[in-house]
Amino acid sequence: MPGFRPARTDSSPDFETFAAARWPGLLRTAYLLTGDHHEAEDLVQVTLAKLYPAWPRVRGLDEPDAYVRRALVNNNLSRFRKRRVVQLLTSRLPERAQEGGAARTEERSLLLEALGTLPPRQRAVVVLRYWEDLSEQQTAEVLGCSPGNVKSQASRGLRKLRDHPALAEFQPRPGREEPADERL
Repeated sequence: MPGFRPARTDSSPDFETFAAARWPGLLRTAYLLTGDHHEAEDLVQVTLAKLYPAWPRVRGLDEPDAYVRRALVNNNLSRFRKRRVVQLLTSRLPERAQEGGAARTEERSLLLEALGTLPPRQRAVVVLRYWEDLSEQQTAEVLGCSPGNVKSQASRGLRKLRDHPALAEFQPRPGREEPADERL
């Protein structure tokens, strides 16, 4: 609702500060989970809206960031359980690509295309492990599963990304060794 602001409590300033400071990172994570800027913004807004009433309890946790990440992932997973609206695709791009960044934009879109083919749980594991740089244990805590499950989901997800046809040109060629950090 435009202009709607919840009644202020003594925890509001802390929540507003927390939300403003974490917004960019949550938005990046949400974008990697959803593959769409608009859906990512909606996901972060829904997560923060659900978090607001529980903020007095959440801010007292040892790691409120982990709680918020878990809420973000859970809200994204529940998004798949609901019926999704079909998006209208057009032949025109809404804005022009910046010069010099076309190659990176293409690489990013290919990676997002491949990431979008992963099941939601595998995608969450890959994003949390390799984008958010969480440990296996931290990822397991966020997702509410065992570290072994995180390992197997990450392994399967990375294998699917490596085998995705859109990313074939980024795979090392036989006889040419590349540093490990440049591989998928």
